[in-house]
Amino acid sequence: MSELEAAALCLPPRPLRNGGDLRLPPGTCDCHFHVFAPGAPLTNPRSYTPRMETLAGWLALADSFGIAKGVLVQPSVYGLDNTVLLDALAYAPDRLRGIVVIPPETPVSEIARLDDLGVRGVRINLRNKGGVGIDALAELAPRIRTFGWHVQFQVGPDAIGAVARLCDQYEIDGVIDHLAFVTLDAPETALEDLQRGLDSGRVFTKISAPYRLKDNSSNDGYRSVVQKLAQDHANRLVWGSDWPHTELFDAMPEDDDLVALSLAAVPAQSHDLVFTQTAKHLYWSH
Repeated sequence: MSELEAAALCLPPRPLRNGGDLRLPPGTCDCHFHVFAPGAPLTNPRSYTPRMETLAGWLALADSFGIAKGVLVQPSVYGLDNTVLLDALAYAPDRLRGIVVIPPETPVSEIARLDDLGVRGVRINLRNKGGVGIDALAELAPRIRTFGWHVQFQVGPDAIGAVARLCDQYEIDGVIDHLAFVTLDAPETALEDLQRGLDSGRVFTKISAPYRLKDNSSNDGYRSVVQKLAQDHANRLVWGSDWPHTELFDAMPEDDDLVALSLAAVPAQSHDLVFTQTAKHLYWSH
């Protein structure tokens, strides 16, 4: 079997429904979504083959749920080619920001150009083919720190401590994707590691993509973990839709169910911080 054949085609997102007229808090920022474009070359090997879900689909999602701003994350299937992401940023420069994947030798002049286009960080991805690893930070971190960028980490729970140490070493903020893929129905040591990371003052995490994390059918683990983190670390949490939910091959969640779950899991008094204010600090400080 070729690498292309091995990269399974993702399910498409479900058609939008919002029968309960759910609305996210005013100013909500979706801190994690991807877009794709027909004809843009995909890396090979890769972890999945995406559906060609474009910015128009996310804009419809945003309008339905009252999402004011969004952060485009470079998907692993485009490797170091950020063209699709940058084209989307150019369409709505006031509404969108971006997280890119760039090689460690990227010069300051290119980082400055990307900053002008709305980029605010780089992604380190240890879970997908086509990503850039932690070693890249030795060269990248000093350059991007000058621009106020942060590092986005897609890592598992065993790397939470390493992320905190790297952020301290390079004096740079880090944002961990999807609650570090903690096992939600038995978080135990991993949750303690995540709490210690958030205590460091340099680490944030996204309460996104509960369907990627082991839990029971009622998402009780997600509710419990998010509530525990929000008690002492609400200012270290941000929300993301993870639209269009790549790498799902058997079942696809409904977006209104995901929005309702996050709204219920975050205590009402923390909604403004988690959905709006912390994202402003990370992505719209300049």
